[in-house]
Amino acid sequence: MILKQYYLGCLAHASYLLGDEASTTAIIVDPQRDIQKYLADAEAFGLQIRHVFLTHFHADFLAGHLELRDQCGATIHLGARGQAEYAFQPMHDGDTLDFPGLRLQVLETPGHTIESISILVFDLQKDATQPHAVLTGDTLFIGDVGRPDLRASLGWTANDLGSHLYDSLHGKLLTLPDETLVYPAHGAGSLCGKSLSADTVSPLGAQRRMNYALQPMSREEFIRLVTADQPDAPPYFTYDAILNTREHATLDRNLQRVLQPVDLNEVLAMGDAGAQILDVRDPAEYAKGHLAGSINIGLGGQYATWAGTVLDRSKPIVIISEPGREQEAALRLGRIGFDHVKGYLGSGMEALAGRPDLVWPTERVSAPVVAEELAGNNPPLLLDVRNPREWAAKHIAGSLNVPLNHLQERLSEIPRDCRIAVHCAGGYRSSIAASILHQNGITLLIEMAGGLAAWEAASLKLAPAVL
Repeated sequence: MILKQYYLGCLAHASYLLGDEASTTAIIVDPQRDIQKYLADAEAFGLQIRHVFLTHFHADFLAGHLELRDQCGATIHLGARGQAEYAFQPMHDGDTLDFPGLRLQVLETPGHTIESISILVFDLQKDATQPHAVLTGDTLFIGDVGRPDLRASLGWTANDLGSHLYDSLHGKLLTLPDETLVYPAHGAGSLCGKSLSADTVSPLGAQRRMNYALQPMSREEFIRLVTADQPDAPPYFTYDAILNTREHATLDRNLQRVLQPVDLNEVLAMGDAGAQILDVRDPAEYAKGHLAGSINIGLGGQYATWAGTVLDRSKPIVIISEPGREQEAALRLGRIGFDHVKGYLGSGMEALAGRPDLVWPTERVSAPVVAEELAGNNPPLLLDVRNPREWAAKHIAGSLNVPLNHLQERLSEIPRDCRIAVHCAGGYRSSIAASILHQNGITLLIEMAGGLAAWEAASLKLAPAVL
């Protein structure tokens, strides 16, 4: 038996290759949309990918099940309560796939979604009676459980799914042996829960002891606990959950269509017509000079998540990148189903070398300089774009907290008659925020380089925590 985990840090997403050497069969579970690593590893192991499972219809990324079906002829497996446009094998509670050295047994574990399943993995060469591992999808994480509130727009209340989740955990997963290894579909940084660990595997016994949501409590207490204080879900989550049920173009086909160079005049015309100009360079490079009206979401951070949060799915996207990184930028948008890219600026920022009238800088200053300005006679408004939990834990006195994911809807709260100093934790989100403010005509601003981390490193004073 082969069990290999793949972890995609920018989406905090784990997927799996399960292999049975005797039958040369590989099974992929919860694949990302770019499937080359699964194909390469299957070949290296001497396996053929014959099956692909989705533990549920993921909301935070577009899965690669159609890619594996089209390229390998793999059969798609979904939980029996799933409904999809494409052909699939419905898997009911207790259904198995049996191979000479490997058995997979499905548990229906609704809660995060109604069609959620978990997959028991038996290594038949070691123990045919006790599972070696369980792939839990978004039902059980390391340190957390899947949030039950993401399907409200699809007809399921958080309380109803929370009750299902309670039964799935206590009636099924927690009946497994302590030694069973838990392999979830996400880790720390995912918005599919609120307290996910950075660990990507754990014995079930450790979760039984340490996971806050698995401690003894009533159904009502559990539902209150797992529905409280969940982070805001990006607007693309419902879009992706629905798209994962539909027949759609594969990633390779889409990249061939969208990766086309566009000259500057056409980019300007597309921008005037409503296209979104997405600059994916590092925030420090963006600050030195960028095309007026562009939005900066750097490839070095949680690029896809923030793109799905601040970009409009109904408007085309044109990419500006360092030459050679256009494919990465488009591919990572494709991972969340953002296939509406209409090309990239040929030659990148070099195309603007003769048009200084179109290039805007963002003034970036150090934390001590911001502190001096705040102490002066005409201080700027300090705009903190971190989330409310971060702000409550520590912030600079007098700062206005407008979380980045709500900035566009709260622009009316940002004054236009004074200077704005914008910051986040480290400088990534503040660059996105500054580009949005610039785009909306709020140009009297500075960006605090290095964010709150730089403020603390300079031993500057923070306000007391808000309890």
